Amino acid sequence: MKADFSKTPDQLIPAIVQDAITNKVLMLGYMNEEALEVTQKLQKVTFFSRSKQRLWTKGEESGNFLNLVSIHLDCDQDSLLIYAKPEGPTCHKGTDTCWGESNTAPLAFLEELEATIAQRKAANAPNSYVASLFREGINKIAQKVGEEAIETVIEAKDDQEDLFLNESADLLFHYLILLQAKGFTLADIVKTLAARKG
Repeated sequence: MKADFSKTPDQLIPAIVQDAITNKVLMLGYMNEEALEVTQKLQKVTFFSRSKQRLWTKGEESGNFLNLVSIHLDCDQDSLLIYAKPEGPTCHKGTDTCWGESNTAPLAFLEELEATIAQRKAANAPNSYVASLFREGINKIAQKVGEEAIETVIEAKDDQEDLFLNESADLLFHYLILLQAKGFTLADIVKTLAARKG
C-alpha cells in the first residue's frame, strides 16, 4: 500500500474509521505517513492530531482503542478506509460514534458467528463440536437441523419463553452450519428473499 501524502501542504490524508462488524462509521481522523506505519505496527489506529501536533493513538488515555482489522486505500491513493473493532465508545464525548449514533447492528453478530463457524471448520480441531459435525457430513448436519426444528416447534406450543428462545437459537446455529456445509451463507438467503420482493 502506497498512500500519496504529497497532495496537501501538511502531508495529511483523511482516514475514515468504520466498525468491522456493524459497518457503522465511527470517526474521521487524519494520518501522515508515520501514523499509518505506527497503526500497522501496533495494530491500533493511530492518527496525527492537528490540535496536539503529534501522533495520537486513539484510546491512549481513555483505553478505548480502535483495534485494526484492515486498511483500504481509495482510487486516488489520498484517503484511507480503516476497519476496526472498537473497545468502548469512540468519541471523546462518550458516544459510540463521533456523530452521536449508536453503534449497534444486532444482525451483524450473525456474520461474526458465520465467520467463527468457518474458522472452526477450517481448523478441524478434534475437540470442536462444529468441526465434528462437518466431519460427520451433510446427513448428520441435516439431521441436527431437523431435531432442533422439532424441539423449537414443541417449545412454541408451551408458554416457557426461555426454552423456546434457547431452542430457536440452537436451530439457527445448526442452520448456519448446514448453509456452510452446502456452500452458502445467510447473504445468499437474503438475496433469494429479496428476489421474491416483486
